[in-house]
Amino acid sequence: MTVRFRLDDDQRALREGMRRLLERRFDGEALRAAADGPARLDRALWRALGEAGFFALRLPEAAGGVGLGLPEAVLVFEEAGRALLPGPLVATHLAAGAVPGAATGATVVTAVDGSLVEWLEQADVVRGDAIGAVALRSLDPLTPLHRVPGGPAAAPDPVAALLTAAEQLGTAGRVCELAAQHARAREQFGRPIGAFQAVAHLCAGMLVRAETARAAVYAAAVTADPVDIAAARLLADEAAVRGARDCLQVHGGMGFTWESEVHLHLKRAWVRTQRTGGVTESEELLAADLSAGTA
Repeated sequence: MTVRFRLDDDQRALREGMRRLLERRFDGEALRAAADGPARLDRALWRALGEAGFFALRLPEAAGGVGLGLPEAVLVFEEAGRALLPGPLVATHLAAGAVPGAATGATVVTAVDGSLVEWLEQADVVRGDAIGAVALRSLDPLTPLHRVPGGPAAAPDPVAALLTAAEQLGTAGRVCELAAQHARAREQFGRPIGAFQAVAHLCAGMLVRAETARAAVYAAAVTADPVDIAAARLLADEAAVRGARDCLQVHGGMGFTWESEVHLHLKRAWVRTQRTGGVTESEELLAADLSAGTA
């Protein structure tokens, strides 16, 4: 099977259109304002996403959707991750066509994911049993969390894992940009800090991890193979978390200030690693596949 990694004109236009929408409706100023107060969903923005086809992207046109596929969904979720767009995006996207109003953004849907559920109190519909849920203190001020007691978790959804990987990829790419910008602008001893080998190596490592994860995520979107998705998820999680940590290292103490978005990317990346079975589920799936191949 031949896997295409080059985006076509329509895919590039889709990605650019989503980036422009988010820059207009959820820019850096809006991000910091949202992080500074109690976590609240912007319902007007949610409906705007619905009008743009974010949630109905993979629904057939006959059902009122856009009629595109997983590769296109990955592109828009990557942009959402890059912008740190808050809300149960994956759950609402997966509910389109099954829950009335989800496709248009009129209904906010969340889902119980293992023992955790995001945005429980502000969702209109909860998929799964959230009885007895207890609020947690979330690392990410833009992702309220509840822990749900109960029995064994349902099997993770590979599509949910792939879309989470796409969001992680967006963070990996964004923190790489932020580190490079800061390394060029910040000076020490009369030189940009990017001229120093230690900083240059950090930035190079971030770029390598981000591009490796991008190739894996895009390929998994084409094959839709659970093993490919597991590998993409592991690489994207590493690229996002390590990239955000290294970006903080490049920024120094400035990266921890509330005005900076760098620490918000790290916190969101940590929270995303707990979704859809987390790292352990992906590692076990890959291990089982490798064991079957050598048997």
